[in-house]
Amino acid sequence: MIVAWVQAAVAPPDRVIAAGPAAAIWRACFGEAAAISGALEIADDTACVLTGTGWASDLEHRARITAAREGVPCVAVIDHWVNYAMRFERDDMVQLPDTIWVGDADASRIARATFPETPIYQHPNLYLTGQAQAAGLAPENGDVLFLLEPARSDWGMGEPGEFQALDFLMEQRERAGIPQDINIRIRPHPSDPQGKYDAWIAAHSSAVLDTSPDMAAALVKARWVAGMNSAGLVIALEAGRAVISALPPHAPPCVLPHAGIIKLADL
Repeated sequence: MIVAWVQAAVAPPDRVIAAGPAAAIWRACFGEAAAISGALEIADDTACVLTGTGWASDLEHRARITAAREGVPCVAVIDHWVNYAMRFERDDMVQLPDTIWVGDADASRIARATFPETPIYQHPNLYLTGQAQAAGLAPENGDVLFLLEPARSDWGMGEPGEFQALDFLMEQRERAGIPQDINIRIRPHPSDPQGKYDAWIAAHSSAVLDTSPDMAAALVKARWVAGMNSAGLVIALEAGRAVISALPPHAPPCVLPHAGIIKLADL
């Protein structure tokens, strides 16, 4: 979302601090010479700090702490619909920004209920609409695209949740109207280690690894899109695909509030 806003901005940011998958995304969009620094320092003439709100890392959290200490206004972007409060807490320390930006009405509603004292602004989600439009119409002979993400739980079953969701889809996909002979493309999360799903793919003759450069390209060949709670499911919904949450019955229910997502466990 931030990259799409920067691409449309009259005045892009003077400095970018990014790490991990975010750095790779930034360089893919703005070139290898894009300004990226790992040093978390705020210059004296900084007018504003804009951060994401990843809840599994602390770079953005430390940036908000630094901005507050230096008296620099801070804006945080929430790009999902879950875990809002914990995005701003690390080691029992809560650091809210001065302002929160979101990209749709559902996110705005959740943010206002979670942070009643913080100004919330809804801006057009240029990333979502751009990717959905670039994907085009759903092909009649399309395949299944599965969007992976770390579940970070085994739900008491002794196996990572993301693999349980994959198995559940394979077992129950006919209930969602997916024929058994349809191929399934596995799209790992940017944070997944390389080769994580190789053994699972090798064990399923209809499965292949998706290597598309972005969501739009991945969606082009898809008629159905499955996952757990991925934000990519919302993009797929906007692109007119049949969207399925493949969380099994013993897992927590899908947290995405969007109507139109098929809950496989309910069928």
